[in-house]
Amino acid sequence: MKNSGLLWVVITSLLLLTVVIMVTMNFPFNWVFYATVLGQIFIVVMVYKVLTDDYKTSKTFEDFYEDYPIGNRPN
Repeated sequence: MKNSGLLWVVITSLLLLTVVIMVTMNFPFNWVFYATVLGQIFIVVMVYKVLTDDYKTSKTFEDFYEDYPIGNRPN
């Protein structure tokens, strides 16, 4: 994933983690509500950015896992 997709994932995760902290610390309801709505909007944008990201790889299903290639498996 390029930085643009990864950046949206990090921002959205931090925002929603902030919502959890705000709830735990008993912030006023309107702050938590608006942060939650903003988080939901960020989730939609994040999913769009990640799915439309122009990511290319040379890996195929033949490669299996990078740390344990399927060619190295015992029969």
